[in-house]
Amino acid sequence: MRILYLFLLFIFPFILIARPCMATTEYARQTGMSCSHCHIEAIGGGELTSEGKRFLEELRIKGLYRPLTKTQKGVRFIIGYIHLIVAIAWFGTILYVHILLKPAYAARGLPKGELMLGWISIGLLAITGTLLSIARIPTWHALFNTRFGILLSLKILLFLIMAGTAFIVTFIIGPKLRKRVLTKPSDNKREFTLDELHNFDGKERRPAYVAYKGKVYDLTSSKLWKDGSHARKHLAGHDLTEAIKLAPHGEEQILKMPEVGRLVESHSVEKPLPVRVFYIFAYTNLVLVFLITFIIALWRWS
Repeated sequence: MRILYLFLLFIFPFILIARPCMATTEYARQTGMSCSHCHIEAIGGGELTSEGKRFLEELRIKGLYRPLTKTQKGVRFIIGYIHLIVAIAWFGTILYVHILLKPAYAARGLPKGELMLGWISIGLLAITGTLLSIARIPTWHALFNTRFGILLSLKILLFLIMAGTAFIVTFIIGPKLRKRVLTKPSDNKREFTLDELHNFDGKERRPAYVAYKGKVYDLTSSKLWKDGSHARKHLAGHDLTEAIKLAPHGEEQILKMPEVGRLVESHSVEKPLPVRVFYIFAYTNLVLVFLITFIIALWRWS
């Protein structure tokens, strides 16, 4: 089964590629001609006509086109494939956390797994993106004076903004968020708001608390709640009153655990500055993801 997954992920996409081409609508805009004027095939791509070869040579002389050998095109394809896979993983994580889990999931400090994925993705995207840009953009003039180059410049700028916010959140905001998290329960039973309960998620050696019918229980010692997760469906730090109704067992599994407090209504207190800054950066990155994908759509389909 693992071999099948590897085949689908790394080998199958190569089979779908018939042959490399450099046809873009940008060339058609520059000449005012249809695709068939420069290409033998009416839809563009593939072998060039004599007029197409002449136009390509003019682009090379003007510094608007960088010719590549077959080996270089193959290497560029592999780099581009890695670039695309990493971007999907990074953007997919951002969309999942911000839309489904909500930023509150990470407002108590970014989990190590997400941090590692984020920075590996940023590093790989920077390296592969630089190599792809060099292969496609031959001169600084082409970068700032062609439609493709301008869109690429905007994409690079948005990526740098995302990397900058990631640096601030990781090394400045993140440590301040983690300091706010209570890692040890008090000796006496206490009151928890839902926001405070989120801090006890069972991750990174934090206690695993859940609320049930207004009371808070400590599940840290339970083997069924390793790393703050149960059956890959329920997370510590949340109110499970409704979730228990759908569980295959009764409430006795919760009631037998130590009671450490009760759940109360959230206080109308303004969130601390680090939390507010984190939320701003979180939703900014979400917007930037949509902007970058919009730019890619302009490249390919407009």
